[in-house]
Amino acid sequence: MPTLLLIETATAVCSVALADSDGVLAELHTLQPNAHSSQLSPYIAQLYEQCSIAPSQLDGVCISSGPGSYTGLRIGVSTAKGICYALHIPLLSVPTLQSMAAQYYASHPDYKGMVCPMIDARRMECYTAVYASPAQELKSVSADIITQGIYDEFLDRGEVTFIGDGAEKTRPLLGVHPNARYDNTFLISSSGLRTLAFDKLERHEVEDVAYFEPYYLKDFVAKKSVVRGLH
Repeated sequence: MPTLLLIETATAVCSVALADSDGVLAELHTLQPNAHSSQLSPYIAQLYEQCSIAPSQLDGVCISSGPGSYTGLRIGVSTAKGICYALHIPLLSVPTLQSMAAQYYASHPDYKGMVCPMIDARRMECYTAVYASPAQELKSVSADIITQGIYDEFLDRGEVTFIGDGAEKTRPLLGVHPNARYDNTFLISSSGLRTLAFDKLERHEVEDVAYFEPYYLKDFVAKKSVVRGLH
């Protein structure tokens, strides 16, 4: 049975898991600020030990491909590439918003409404998409400045649940619609990648380890240093 390493670093959450086609074998995550660079590799080593799996037994690595944090995505993708290159195994990628929707539907099997995952892009902007199921995207991924009525096209059709670290700040504008729902218990997880990753592995939809890049959606803008002596 194939075993995959799943890496989620697109947001403030650093999450890794080992999984097979039957389920998640083990998972570790942290919300500690700026922990991706210091915690990702130790977490992966802990998972190997916890599951008694050697790196050579992996059949692939799946990365959450964005959009999201520029730094988090760079750390996750570079780590995944290094493992795949060293072990000569496939690199898989799943869009972050789609994995969030898949995670929500998997944990709410009776839910029949739509899901709008939201990643905070600062101020009143969010990376968003709308799904009727993990495989059915109703609104393509975009960086939206949230205004009242922006998603009425979907809310007028039925229930939409808003999830993710960008959702809560939109509640005053979108929550007035009777079909708007908010789940503030949702926490993005590497486990959301599992089903989509194994589907891709089965279809041999793999990435080029040398040339794959995360989906940033927006260009990275470096801020001017405020530390004296740095320009």
